[in-house]
Amino acid sequence: MRLNAAVVAVALSVLVVPALPVSSSPATAAASSSSLSDCPWMDTSQTPDVRAQELMSAMTLEQKMRWLDEQAANNPTQTTFGGVTYPPQVPCTPQITYADGPWEVTGVSGITTGFPVPIAQTASWDTALSWTKGQAMGDEAFQEDRNGLLAPGINLARTPYGGRNAEFMGEDPLLAGTMAAQEIQGIQQGNPTEPVEAVVKHFVANDQELDRQLSSSNVDDRTLHELDGLAFEVATKEGQPAGVMCSYNQVNGIYACESPNTLTDYLKDELGFQGFVVSDFGAVHSTAPSLNAGLDQELNRPVFYTPANLEAALAAGTITEAQIDAAAFRVARAAIAEGLFDHPIPASPAANASTPAHLALAKQVAEEGSVLLKNDGALPLTGKGLKIAVIGPTASATPINGISAKTVCSSRGEPSAACSNNPGFVAPLDAITSRAQQDGDTVTFDNGSSLTSAAAAASAADVSIVFGYYTEGEGADRANINLDNGGDALISAVAAANPNTIVVLETGSGVLMPWLNQVKGVLEAWYPGVQQGPALAALLFGDANPSGHLPVTFPQSTADLPTAGSAAQYPGVFADGSTIRPPGDRTSIRQVDYAEGLQLGHRWDDAQGIQPLFPFGYGLSYTTFAEDHLQVTPAVVQDTKPIRVHFRLTNTGSRTGTQVEQVYLTLPVSSGEPPKRLVGWARVTLDPGQWKDVEVDIDPTSADHPLSCWDSGSQSWITPTGTFTVSLGSSVDNIDQSDKITVHPSGSANNSK
Repeated sequence: MRLNAAVVAVALSVLVVPALPVSSSPATAAASSSSLSDCPWMDTSQTPDVRAQELMSAMTLEQKMRWLDEQAANNPTQTTFGGVTYPPQVPCTPQITYADGPWEVTGVSGITTGFPVPIAQTASWDTALSWTKGQAMGDEAFQEDRNGLLAPGINLARTPYGGRNAEFMGEDPLLAGTMAAQEIQGIQQGNPTEPVEAVVKHFVANDQELDRQLSSSNVDDRTLHELDGLAFEVATKEGQPAGVMCSYNQVNGIYACESPNTLTDYLKDELGFQGFVVSDFGAVHSTAPSLNAGLDQELNRPVFYTPANLEAALAAGTITEAQIDAAAFRVARAAIAEGLFDHPIPASPAANASTPAHLALAKQVAEEGSVLLKNDGALPLTGKGLKIAVIGPTASATPINGISAKTVCSSRGEPSAACSNNPGFVAPLDAITSRAQQDGDTVTFDNGSSLTSAAAAASAADVSIVFGYYTEGEGADRANINLDNGGDALISAVAAANPNTIVVLETGSGVLMPWLNQVKGVLEAWYPGVQQGPALAALLFGDANPSGHLPVTFPQSTADLPTAGSAAQYPGVFADGSTIRPPGDRTSIRQVDYAEGLQLGHRWDDAQGIQPLFPFGYGLSYTTFAEDHLQVTPAVVQDTKPIRVHFRLTNTGSRTGTQVEQVYLTLPVSSGEPPKRLVGWARVTLDPGQWKDVEVDIDPTSADHPLSCWDSGSQSWITPTGTFTVSLGSSVDNIDQSDKITVHPSGSANNSK
């Protein structure tokens, strides 16, 4: 990696097989009563490949088939799953249980930590924080009897309407892939005696929830490689997850979980992914086509990968035993490599896996991920004896028509168990009131249900803090990106009554702000998790200095979106050109054309000359920074040699603060690329007046191919010859300095199939 001091290098400790108590689990009991001669795959001195091959050699064909289904693979002593019967598995195979986990460990019996959503995590641009969050989630998963996490999710934010944007990591493939890779490493390497395997999702081009199971993402080869696919390339090569989950949607007319072009040709062969491919739940549509395409495991109970279906396909000659062996080997090898065979999960889940350290981490993610979008001197709240009005239903833990602070704790628009059940949950109103008392301030609250009442509360205060939100979640896209529950009208009414108004936004992606010119400050907090109150109070009162930067573009108008004016691009159309699915139709495929090509997010605005409301990478601080002494070396370079971007960053303000300096690259015009691509960044903390020399390396051989374009004709990455512009700034639109270099392709850097 070439990022900066924010990158964490973590060494995987040597796994030591402990004495296995008979009571831990059925798999543990089998292992403890069998010698290595009976279970040679338990010999930790051997490589995962050798151990997995020893295991394959000991199994019958039907025992191998168990690995091709999640439930059958992961419950070795159980024999019947949804009416489908298998023989018992060989001894010394572990219990493996998955949990969902884009932002928290979900679906478990004990208490876990409701972390801020991944879009907030990504807004920190803090790779070390992403690793630590992965480590914490891995620990909580293991404590809750789960040793597989279906996380992280990294599908790019193609449209702000996307229902799961908050669960993913923004619009840029390098940023998303890098933050995901660090989280994967934290999950898989952070707790050596509590091993958990990570499954990154959803492969690939799964960028909308609308008709996600009955839509085709029609995307050209170059766009797929340089955007959504590139995020997975970075995540899989640098994070090395145990698994990749294929998505619900079709890709160019073929379901993603039975597409040989994406699963085998691209993921396994071109990218060299050595782990296993598991389907999303219900995303399998066939037996032989799916196995031939490269799908190794069907999620949940066996439907298509049953012994009967597999044996019928064998008899018909549409699959081979070698393919079953290969799929089983991949799944088992991943579990062995991650230590699941050597460290069984506990006999029973913990009542509470959320530790004080994890709550502190949730607060840190919320602080670092919140983005200060506007500040006309209203923040931080530093006066004494202020009268503060807090307004809006999501500020309080008390529900108003079903809406409260817990509504926006996570991305589903309803309180997650990790928020509702965690005693560490603190609402913003409670934390703001407590913090205000330290300064002799007084706080009044209005739930915002009446504009008249809210305006009166604001008018009587020195400063008003109004909370606006919209909800989103899996299964549906948003119809608009305005605030829910009359939020825009509420903010306007409050601002009209009190010009000293600050807005706290809790959304999953970009949001329109018709009231922006009426308010003094705007803080985007996303869905800020179980410790949202203390985090927001710290930011508002200046105990913490905002340092988040946007991982998505905020448009001025939906007319500015890359998909605007084209129903074929979004939401997609049916054969008759309609965007509405006919009642009762459960088979027609919605066609979604990625006609914007490479111009996603900030690349679209840059190429079209559109000024966004707030650009990608944007974020303010309570202090100021200056960059100078930019040096890019060497000035002439071959495309296999590193490029060093060196500059000096100075804190020119009066507070300690953290800046995210971003490095962008403009390729020669002949490349046909959008004007700027992100190629690196540095997250730097400085005291007032302090300066630091910073270096960001651009490695042409790294997984994101910073100097190259995908050439569909040769099926390879090609570096164009000519002049490249290296730009440095605090956002994609705020470029402070730039320099030019000349790159000569050597040919050896091109990564072909």
